Amino acid sequence: MYEPVSRILHFLLLTIFIGAVGSSVYYIKADSPIRPEVTFLSTSVPGARPTANPIPEPGWTLLQPGLEKRVFEIHDNQNQHVESLHIWRLDQRYFRLDVAYEAIPKSLARWQEETNALLVANGGYYSIDNERYFPDGLTIVNGAARGRSFGGSAGMLAIHDRGADIRWLAQRPYQPSEPLQAALQSFPVLVEPGGVLGFGPERESYASARRTVIAQDRSGRILFLVAPQGHFTLHQLSVYLTESDLDLDIALNLDGGGSTGILMADPQEIIPSTRPLPFVILVYPR
Repeated sequence: MYEPVSRILHFLLLTIFIGAVGSSVYYIKADSPIRPEVTFLSTSVPGARPTANPIPEPGWTLLQPGLEKRVFEIHDNQNQHVESLHIWRLDQRYFRLDVAYEAIPKSLARWQEETNALLVANGGYYSIDNERYFPDGLTIVNGAARGRSFGGSAGMLAIHDRGADIRWLAQRPYQPSEPLQAALQSFPVLVEPGGVLGFGPERESYASARRTVIAQDRSGRILFLVAPQGHFTLHQLSVYLTESDLDLDIALNLDGGGSTGILMADPQEIIPSTRPLPFVILVYPR
């Protein structure tokens, strides 16, 4: 017997729908005051790009799929502008991180020319011995480790084959057996895991300086934060980040002062460091 026309059409529409969705699952968010919204959830392997480009949240500018920019303009109690906090936020499904090091330091522009990275940011602290520069703390480049691991007040950017994560060494110390591709350590941890204040008032030194921070939010996205005008003390910045709407899980202070700098190749933007850098954090499209 022939199937009713309506049942045949239903089958055809269902077949087209399943083919279009592929390996993604989606559901309806019914809590919107305006209308339900379709949200795609990737069910593909870790590191693979999602099937739809993310839509930036209010206040963010989409630079590339998976890469957003935001600037916080900060004013004092007299409403005088004192700082611009520049923030780049990247989705690790679209981008990967790396660390580069040379004993002879280079400018951000030279690092970018030699590595062809999309983004180059200054790394952690370093020492100078006989005109050669050496990162302080543990550093891993191309799988080779050098230096000694810091203690519990420090943090670590750890890069492995699944992506990158930022850790508090008091909670997750470095293990030499870890198969890390790249890593760097710095201090202090400004936001402890779970979004907890990491640099309390009892540690306030009242020393303000240019600041660079690398952070990770509760969704696993990596954020680079640069405050180039020298307004923040470490405690002030710790409070600001903890109380912000960035939904940070952890934030790690990098080298500041003259080292603070970041370069974006596309779209072009640079906050230049005032000194050459022996090691840097690199970002590449996947």
